[in-house]
Amino acid sequence: MSRGRKIALGFVAVLAAVVVAAPGIAERWMNVVTGRSIPVSERAREMHRRLFVADLHADTALWGRDLLERSSRGQVDVPRLIEGGVALQAFTIVTKTPRNMNIERNTADTDNIQLLAIVGLWPPRTWNSLMERALLEAARVTSAADRSNGLFTVVRSAADLEAFESARALSRTARTAGFIGVEGAHALEGNLANLDRLYDVGVRMMAPTHFFDTDIGGSAHGSGREGLTPLGREWVARMEAKKMVIDLAHASPRTIEDVLKLAARPVVVSHTGVRGTCDNQRNLSDDQLRAISDHGGVIGIGVWETAVCGGDARAIAKAIEHAVNVAGCEHVALGSDFDGAVSAPFDATGMAQITQALMDIGFDETKIEGVMGGNVRRLLHRLLP
Repeated sequence: MSRGRKIALGFVAVLAAVVVAAPGIAERWMNVVTGRSIPVSERAREMHRRLFVADLHADTALWGRDLLERSSRGQVDVPRLIEGGVALQAFTIVTKTPRNMNIERNTADTDNIQLLAIVGLWPPRTWNSLMERALLEAARVTSAADRSNGLFTVVRSAADLEAFESARALSRTARTAGFIGVEGAHALEGNLANLDRLYDVGVRMMAPTHFFDTDIGGSAHGSGREGLTPLGREWVARMEAKKMVIDLAHASPRTIEDVLKLAARPVVVSHTGVRGTCDNQRNLSDDQLRAISDHGGVIGIGVWETAVCGGDARAIAKAIEHAVNVAGCEHVALGSDFDGAVSAPFDATGMAQITQALMDIGFDETKIEGVMGGNVRRLLHRLLP
């Protein structure tokens, strides 16, 4: 073989290695665990073991890791959920984000996920189709469940949730479950018939928007921040008819108002902070907290800096306390945003730190039980088909 050919083949091999490694490098950079932990007492650990812990938001399916394998990067996988005592994790599909993404103003003109799809060797059908990306990410979650030998279950109905609860209570082997959501209805590509396709592959929750305005409604971080469009009003009706959960995370104030006027069923905000402890455009005002709780909804409090204006579980507990004081304890939950291109003080193994922090601010076990997962559990039993 000629020297030139050897150099060319070497270049191709290096390029291939870079392509394969790039998503992992990106995730290590974007989904950081800072390790700013607080000590957890044996009393808190014992209480945590008794809880049904549920988290309303993680973007893990985006990154292509095998959920059944414990990873050295990112923040969530099945082994870490089990170690952290998490009974139920929402896996939320991301199909498009803008370049230079920020909480103030974005447009839909650019597409970060397309680059991730190409570099990550996703099937070519996903490179230009948001719907195909959603189907692929859903399949990553359901495939893990199919291969788990009962260790991990995907919940599609209230009956599934009840069956999982019974199996978990009786099993000597720790296990966990997930349910699937979609972050932004742009994944539907303007066609509400695609809602049926996503439902058929297990999706049970969807938000109208993510970081930019969509043909469904305005985003809190979009360029217009309008409310629901005519298509969006039809989307609300279709979501409720299919008994899917409407998620108002990232929705503009007008979109929140419009959805609450139309929806007959409670909604969730899967991951947010509160302006009462962290005043920025990403977070909910007290009026919004009251409006969602008055509608019977549940608000998931996140773990990242922009949500809670702090770097450890104490800041998370402070945000939870404010939400409880304004909205009522039965309307507050966890919404970590793990693996959502955020830095977190701990990964899924560290959820007992929130239990400890809630104990430290004086919450009793009944309040902690509700916030840590009981409220989500109750609402899903009511809302799922």
